[in-house]
Amino acid sequence: MNERVEKRSMGLKASRALSNTIIYILLIIMSVIWLIPFVCIVLQSFRVESTWQVGYVIPQQWGFDNYIKLWETNFPKWYLNTFIIALVVAVVQTIIVLCMSYTLSRFRFKMRAGLMRFMLILGMFPGMLAMIILYRVLDDLGMTGNNSLPGLILVYVASSGMGYYVSKGFFDTIPKSLDEAARVDGATRAQVLNKIILPLAKPIVIYTILTAFMGPWGDFVFARYVSQLKPLGMNVAVGLQSWLATDTMTFNNYTLFCAGGVIVALPVAILFMCLQRYYVEGVTGGAVKG
Repeated sequence: MNERVEKRSMGLKASRALSNTIIYILLIIMSVIWLIPFVCIVLQSFRVESTWQVGYVIPQQWGFDNYIKLWETNFPKWYLNTFIIALVVAVVQTIIVLCMSYTLSRFRFKMRAGLMRFMLILGMFPGMLAMIILYRVLDDLGMTGNNSLPGLILVYVASSGMGYYVSKGFFDTIPKSLDEAARVDGATRAQVLNKIILPLAKPIVIYTILTAFMGPWGDFVFARYVSQLKPLGMNVAVGLQSWLATDTMTFNNYTLFCAGGVIVALPVAILFMCLQRYYVEGVTGGAVKG
């Protein structure tokens, strides 16, 4: 009897080890496939023998010429535009989302469920449907072309309240008894949010900041539409893409494009890796309740 149990346990361990090995192999293959484009871009950014796109990956001559030439172009202006937009949007959008999430999680008022359903349904429509009217409004306000920064910030922040889903789910996991105890001691709603709820909700706060920052950081379609390809109004995504546009005869800037892509991706990648633990906790915690 004991021998049969031991054989069964050994068989289970063997099958489990085999399945884990297969899963790890598949994950490694997927990771390699996913990383190949990034590795190619990094290698091409150090190629100095030619600035055109070539048929090989490993450079014949290595150097930092492309990174040095970047600062002689409009890239610093594009980078600054993108950083300003992303930073302002991250701050304002985080405040709006957290306040909206706290309100819907803790307060009970008429049309609360209807408001949540309305925002859910409204969020199902793609933003592309409103691009034309948004452009007309921003153009009338003088927020297009070289002055596109305030227009982009306004559009990115305008619908922030509808992104309450994950944050509200996380707030629902925090016991309401903490709010009630603080209220009995004389704390206001703002003090409860700032001194009790937010310290306990650090993962969701960081998650909200990261998502709010990365959205405008990599936006291309709407930013290109609003900037009208004006050099002083473009962000890095639009600016780098303009170097590869065949209609402008600037396809020989391929290595500059790769160097710019590395500089744009590196800070966000480092920030994300440093805060990955909080990001995962925010997503999983906010998915518990809705």
